Amino acid sequence: MSVVIVGAGEVGFHVAERLSNEGRQVVVVDTQPERLDYVQSHLDVGVVEGNGASPAVLERAGISGATLFVAVTSVDEVNLVGCMAARGKPGLVRVARVSNPDFYTEAGRLRPERFAVDVMINPERELALDTLQLLQSTAATDVAAFADGKLQLISLQVADDAPIINRSLAQVTAELGQDPVLIAAIERDGETLVPDGSTVVRAGDQVYVVATNEAVDRALELTGHHHTELTRVMIAGGSVEAFYLAQLLEEHKVHTTMLVDDRPRAQELAEKLHKALILTGDATDIELMEVEGVGDMDAFVALTDEDQTNILSSLVAKHSGARQVVTLVNKFEYVSLARRIGLDAAVSPRLSAANAILRQVRSGSVTRVATFKDTDAEAISFTVSSASPVVGTPLKNVDFPDGTIVAAIVRGETVIVPRGGDQLQTGDTAIVFTLRNAVEPVTKLFPS
Repeated sequence: MSVVIVGAGEVGFHVAERLSNEGRQVVVVDTQPERLDYVQSHLDVGVVEGNGASPAVLERAGISGATLFVAVTSVDEVNLVGCMAARGKPGLVRVARVSNPDFYTEAGRLRPERFAVDVMINPERELALDTLQLLQSTAATDVAAFADGKLQLISLQVADDAPIINRSLAQVTAELGQDPVLIAAIERDGETLVPDGSTVVRAGDQVYVVATNEAVDRALELTGHHHTELTRVMIAGGSVEAFYLAQLLEEHKVHTTMLVDDRPRAQELAEKLHKALILTGDATDIELMEVEGVGDMDAFVALTDEDQTNILSSLVAKHSGARQVVTLVNKFEYVSLARRIGLDAAVSPRLSAANAILRQVRSGSVTRVATFKDTDAEAISFTVSSASPVVGTPLKNVDFPDGTIVAAIVRGETVIVPRGGDQLQTGDTAIVFTLRNAVEPVTKLFPS
């Protein structure tokens, strides 16, 4: 696959990194040479300086031989015109990052035959969807769904009183028996471990657990948490992301309170939302937050336009007793910082957009990729072909690269959380959790 990416910001960089790690030929286009220098110094990709909406620039980037075009600048119009200008091989897939909600109404909907856009990604909408998934998973700090939603890969911090503390994974697995739960990775002291049976779990570990929907409560129990129903949520901020999340919570019949510091925006939201309670106020005001009952909320979500305000208001909510706190941060480097300073989970519109793009553009045997904020690993879903050397061999006998584990097998309508004696069959979907430096050799084990 040959890929042209327009936009060398955080979204473009993230997409380029993932696709190049899979062995794709990637060229990144941007008007700012300093961004291209950064991309070239960190990734094995080509770069072209210029306007990504220009046919001449796209030709220099190799669009005529490309099979995928991704336009992810911060300007919707550049992304849309870039898709119109992109002319590649038959079957070229064109993806545009488009934030303006007007383009998603029925009257403003973009027609592919007019704008040549195959997939539109709305970062704010994607972040709201990711946030809802986190809220529904209670104690999780990261969530990825597979097998049409039948399987979850969730990140959980091991509590001080968790029953699996100081026990090896072999002991934990023996106790689980046939329960469809598997600890696929552990993040400890900034290092990601793909464990084996001798690995011992410690309090404070961040574990990445694979479980069927029916077994999620069992995974929570093992790590010292319990399931709680989501009935009341407070949202700080009147951003587009806050509006989308409030809409989704209304659809799920969750009582929602919004705290907005801009009176005209609060009035606008009150006219658009039918059930949410809209209040005017500053989410960093400790007295106001306590008066409005933040400590009684199932969750508090900070979705203002300012990272500092989000972090501070989240700390206030956590101190006041909110059971779950989710914080929007725009800077990638703040995402991993959030948990270290006591926040439950962080979300990023740029990371949500990049992951949404990657979900749409898989080819060959790769059908899905999920990346996680606090770990040097990712989960990849492969379709198992008859050409794969792993077919028919017990997983414990397969020579997988270091830092790799088959976390789940989907066979028809059945989801299997495997043990060492299980085997992959042609037509299965294998969900593999692997360190990023092992992505390329793992991919070679699953040819299309």
